[in-house]
Amino acid sequence: MDVYLNTRRDLLVVKKGCPIPSLAVPGSWRKRKKRVVNVSEEIRSAIQTNGYYMRKLRELQQRSRRNNRCGDSYKREIL
Repeated sequence: MDVYLNTRRDLLVVKKGCPIPSLAVPGSWRKRKKRVVNVSEEIRSAIQTNGYYMRKLRELQQRSRRNNRCGDSYKREIL
């Protein structure tokens, strides 16, 4: 798998040797030089169906904030 990052640190994963999909702006992606050994099942299935996997950093940050808020309110209820 080839892993690319852009200036906003979004993640793009494609099969090794395949071109960057047209949905992603071609000039803004930089290939990550470290070799990828394993990927998650979610990424693997997305690559099989779409030919690529793309995740925005902002979406990941919003998920983690939501999880932290839920955890904080749960802690308050217990205490």
